Amino acid sequence: MTQNLNFSFKTLLLFVCLFTTTNYYGQQQTKINIVLDDISHILNIKQTIQITNNSNKAISKLVLNDWNNAYSSKYSPLGKRFSDQYTRAFHLAANSDRGNTIITKMFVNDSLATWNRINNQIDIIEIELKQNLQPKGSLTIETEYSLKIPNSKFTRFGYENGKYYLKNCFLSLARLSNDGEFVFYSNENIEDIANATYENIDISFTIPKDQELTTDCNLINQTESEDTKTIEYNAKNRSEIQLAIEKNNSYESFKNDQIEVETNLSDSRLNGIQKAIVIDKIVNYVSENLGKLPQKKIMVSQVDYERNPFYGLNQLPAFISPFPNDFLYEIKFLKAYLYNYLKSSLKIDQRKDSYIFDAIQVYIMMKYIDENYPELKMLGNLSKYKILKGYNLVNANFNEQYKYLYLLMARDNLDQPIGESKESFIKFNEQIAGKYKAGLSFKYLNSVLKDSTVENSFKEFLLLNQEKQTNSSDFESILKKKSNQNIDWFFSDLINSRKIIDYKFGKLNKTKDSISVTIKNNSNTTVPITITGLKNKEIVFTQWLYNIKNDTTFALSRNIADKLVLNYDNNIPEFNSRNNYKSLKGFLYPNRPLRFNFFKDLENPTYNQIFYVPEITYNLYDGIITSLSLHNKSFINRIFIYDINPSFSTRTKSFTGSGVVSFKQQFRDQKLYEIRYGLSGSYFHYIQNAAYLKINPVLQFKFRDLDLRSNKRQYLTFRNVFVNKDEAPISSTTSTITKNSPLSYSVFDTRYSISNSEISKGFGFGTDLQFAKDFGKISTEVAYRKLFENNYQFGLRLYAGTFLYKNTTTEFYNFGLDRPKDYLFDYNYYGRSESTGLFSQEIIIAEGGFKSKFLNPYANKWMTTVNASSSIWHWIEMYGDIGLYQNKGQKTQFVYDSGLHLDLVSGYFELFLPVYSSNGFEMGQKNYQEKIRFIATFNPKTLIGLFTRKWF
Repeated sequence: MTQNLNFSFKTLLLFVCLFTTTNYYGQQQTKINIVLDDISHILNIKQTIQITNNSNKAISKLVLNDWNNAYSSKYSPLGKRFSDQYTRAFHLAANSDRGNTIITKMFVNDSLATWNRINNQIDIIEIELKQNLQPKGSLTIETEYSLKIPNSKFTRFGYENGKYYLKNCFLSLARLSNDGEFVFYSNENIEDIANATYENIDISFTIPKDQELTTDCNLINQTESEDTKTIEYNAKNRSEIQLAIEKNNSYESFKNDQIEVETNLSDSRLNGIQKAIVIDKIVNYVSENLGKLPQKKIMVSQVDYERNPFYGLNQLPAFISPFPNDFLYEIKFLKAYLYNYLKSSLKIDQRKDSYIFDAIQVYIMMKYIDENYPELKMLGNLSKYKILKGYNLVNANFNEQYKYLYLLMARDNLDQPIGESKESFIKFNEQIAGKYKAGLSFKYLNSVLKDSTVENSFKEFLLLNQEKQTNSSDFESILKKKSNQNIDWFFSDLINSRKIIDYKFGKLNKTKDSISVTIKNNSNTTVPITITGLKNKEIVFTQWLYNIKNDTTFALSRNIADKLVLNYDNNIPEFNSRNNYKSLKGFLYPNRPLRFNFFKDLENPTYNQIFYVPEITYNLYDGIITSLSLHNKSFINRIFIYDINPSFSTRTKSFTGSGVVSFKQQFRDQKLYEIRYGLSGSYFHYIQNAAYLKINPVLQFKFRDLDLRSNKRQYLTFRNVFVNKDEAPISSTTSTITKNSPLSYSVFDTRYSISNSEISKGFGFGTDLQFAKDFGKISTEVAYRKLFENNYQFGLRLYAGTFLYKNTTTEFYNFGLDRPKDYLFDYNYYGRSESTGLFSQEIIIAEGGFKSKFLNPYANKWMTTVNASSSIWHWIEMYGDIGLYQNKGQKTQFVYDSGLHLDLVSGYFELFLPVYSSNGFEMGQKNYQEKIRFIATFNPKTLIGLFTRKWF
């Protein structure tokens, strides 16, 4: 469907002709003849590439990008990235779902070419030249090859359900850098291919007659035969092209007097006219703010949006969305259009200089909202409901979500310098937090410089990109030239570092006529900040402050204001805004009044928030436990947290509860990235009518690699566990578990652990050293997991522990073969003291880790066990355990077991079915159902963690 709109573009820039001579160090003119085999999903290709060396250096070899071949191996850079991010689909996929490139012929200037794939970069091809290609010289490559198109479920590029979406799949000359060297970028699913510019590209595409092809290239000709049709396209001065092939064309074409937009961005609730109005509005807005595209056609696909959605909006089902239908389409199209606009316009290294791309995109999106929807709230129409008025999540302006999503990573000490190379980012930073910090940073800079300096710099830089290959130095030069002050601090502290910004108020002094207040810099980052005076909640003045390195005194007349606020407009991406308020009225008027909120909320810097949440949990001895959690944990983590949970036990009709207080000391650029100081306590029943009190002070050191994409973590924990228990009733049927157990004891515990895990493999090591009055013991645990190329998975766990000394006859501190004693009350058992019945079958893989139950499963001297598991089919595994243990005065015991493991939801719900063990053939024995062990963890955090780990 085509909508012809007779709206004229308003332009702020001079039109730059499409055929202007450009300065790119490597250029290519390409002719591609493509025939689609729709049955096998293969493209058979004949391609000619004419290459010109525009550098000042002779070239001895050529480099071609072959990103389609990245799908051919689980151990390509693409496959490794999937594994790092716990993405299972690619590793477990059948070979028929993966892509590859098979080259059958390759000639250079009519001579057979010598070529090879780079080690560890199978999507990069090197071609050795018999004679160097001199500056201004050219040559021709002729090649024939076939592309096996991958399933689109991996990256959304490829084939699925009769549709093809193709991007960066053809062989293409790699870009030459400024020094005349080729750029070797492998496909890592971050859309930053380093192609040389297609000065001219001609494509002839032969497809089945019942298929439709959509592209951002210009149609030249189309011919048809009995079963097929051949369509010819042309494009100029591009670095990449997009193609979509479908039996039922989902794309609509929208034209105005400047450009044609091909889009299948979905929204069934809008008709063609409504979409046309939105598209024209956005195309004109972007043209006015950034300049016109030199090309006449652009493609905006649903895939583009799904790969880079507007996070927040895309998570809400349509039937509960608090935003109007036309606005949802508008914001989605704005983001997707800006993405494709900048892809077409920016001739930068989109791996090393990605922050420029992100800054322009997010800045324009924020500006668009400010100008067109200034009153719009983060949760849209929900802000109209009075019952929700007390929530910052509802009252916050729409653009504030960018700050909070950046802070989500900064508060966890996981943010990264946005000026770093893109492939070094963890997924959440690459797709969300880094982009948002870039936009926020430039919006802040524009408020410092004023006069639209940043926006004018964007326009000039985009014009420069039409003339030559550019880089971050070009961008910085333009920005500094247009600035009315020195902005070196901006690039050193906000772009190229992960320093935090945090100012706060200090001491307040009053005289009869004036007030002076100290402003402190809580970090080593010195940037401009505003101070605003309020009187009766109205702004009476705003002033910029510069060079606040340590303590700075700010003075004002006595009655001019009743409150001072730093960073009042939240333009500065500040780490902590809760210390930005200072009341001038006296101690009866707190800087931030107390506010209670139900459940949770976004952090509101103007209030001290206390959240209250009713909770229901269960254990066998307390029954249903109803609690009221009182805490300060907002959606964004804090350095200091508390969580107090007074509760009521319905079975014992008594009060129980738990609580924790914790403080984190973070280190920004060190392997020791966090020290946590904590104090926790709990009071619940451990057996019928007998309770325990546990007090647990903790000091923990956390270590990681400086490369945040590494999953390697180390923890060193010191704690002292104090336990005081009520005496168990003598008549209890479960008293054998607690026989001769001490009622009051203290254990000093030191633990060290190291782990490094991804989808294809995992390793963990831990050691635990405990000292108490009556015993001392040490144990070690080693775990290894490997997922092989044929999708067979094997796991191995070794546990070894021994007593250093033992001055008591109680069995309470013994090692457990099939069920730990848990005298430190670390594990959340539903029935921790049960020796019979359903709750005795609950298993937590700790200490011996056996699944079968034994008559004498405890050791008071030493214990060593090995637990192995092996995959059979999907979530069905088999397991086997062997162990040796010894009690004083007895011979060493050897035990073993084996069976089936149903890993239904890993760590959340699992079943262990014993088959054969030292007890004999267990499946043939009486009451087999009592031998089945289970893991059932109804903790939402456990389940959520399985889905969020790929992001962090």
